[in-house]
Amino acid sequence: MKQHNFPEQIELLPHVGKWLLLASSVAVLAGSASAFFLFALDWATAVRLSHRWLIWLLPIAGFAVGWLYLRFGQRVEAGNNLLIDEIHDPDKIIPLRMAPLVLGGTIVSHLFGASVGREGTAVQMGGALADQFTRLFKLAHEDRRIILMAGISAGFASVFGTPLAGAIFGLEVLAIGRLRYDAMLPCMVAAIVADQVGLLWGVHHTHYAIAFVPPLSAWPLLAMVIAGALFGLTGMAFANTTHALSGWMKRRVPYAPLRPFFGGIVIAASAWCFGADRYIGLGLPTIVASFQHPLPAYDFLGKMAYTIVSLGSGFKGGEVTPLFYIGATLGNALAPILHLPIPLLAGVGLVAVFAGAANTPIASTLMAMELFGAEVGVYAALACVVSYLFSGHTGIYRSQRIAQSKHRQMPEGIKLGDVPAYRKKQSRQGAAETREPE
Repeated sequence: MKQHNFPEQIELLPHVGKWLLLASSVAVLAGSASAFFLFALDWATAVRLSHRWLIWLLPIAGFAVGWLYLRFGQRVEAGNNLLIDEIHDPDKIIPLRMAPLVLGGTIVSHLFGASVGREGTAVQMGGALADQFTRLFKLAHEDRRIILMAGISAGFASVFGTPLAGAIFGLEVLAIGRLRYDAMLPCMVAAIVADQVGLLWGVHHTHYAIAFVPPLSAWPLLAMVIAGALFGLTGMAFANTTHALSGWMKRRVPYAPLRPFFGGIVIAASAWCFGADRYIGLGLPTIVASFQHPLPAYDFLGKMAYTIVSLGSGFKGGEVTPLFYIGATLGNALAPILHLPIPLLAGVGLVAVFAGAANTPIASTLMAMELFGAEVGVYAALACVVSYLFSGHTGIYRSQRIAQSKHRQMPEGIKLGDVPAYRKKQSRQGAAETREPE
């Protein structure tokens, strides 16, 4: 047994110093990349809004991005799922080209009118940049896992301006029911520094206002349980439908660049003919409006449809901002029914649908408190946890592992993407046992 001649706190100092330096270095790169990305995104959105006809070029843009990924990016096409897989089972260093490919692909998606988000881009850039330190410093597998998680936290925090949520997201997104506490310091440092780096570059994040939060009482709390269940079911429907469409497209259209080409035709034609411009792009003006006055009750369905077609056909971007839109507009529609203030339920819906779809209730609760203030914390936490439970063993990240089942027992360590096959197998076995004679 090794003899320790110094107090544990003294021996801890080199460890803390190492991760302060490594996480801060990752954060400077990720925060700067996110700042450039957000400025480019603002430019792309402004150009698209002033030249509406650009949406007719969406099929060609989708084909071009699909061809680039087929030619140069097959190793990184899995995106966030690749990062999660590499953290669980370290194999090969993530190619640096993931960063420019996803950056360019997302900007093109927004410039021509696809309905995608931005967190996937920031997280992938953060992870790809962080993994280059593995080669530079010859990091061991455990250290590589941690630095990848720090990169995820840095990307998430810097793109949304939520350092606490970003730090916990990097810990929580990997496995349902388990947090990696050994990575807490690096993720926290990376998230805080990356957020500050973005602010230093001049990034401005969208602000949402909840003027009044009702005092805790029986009905608002019960209403949050009801709303949380609906938010979770919505997140589950979004994830399942997106994955189903993606699988169907891969079976029906073997040549990858043609998938976003056909998806682009559907999006462009429907948006132009039905005047559905509010459902393409990020949709930030509609999210802000959902806190201010009643909106059409079908807005969340419109955004779901356009985002599912965009992501399911292969356009690059993220899922989180569209989920914010879906949650905020669904909360806006539910507020009069549940007799709650519109801004409160729009804000809670914004984070709770994301909590269910991404299986990250803690990060989502912290995000609510960072965006709307600590007063909303109890309501947001209740809705996020219920949403997490009601979304079942599904999610937008198919490489997420199950470390602790939500309710119905699942094998520990199984990927969410493998759950449907496992259920079919269990169903066949159950049917066979039922048919066996006594």
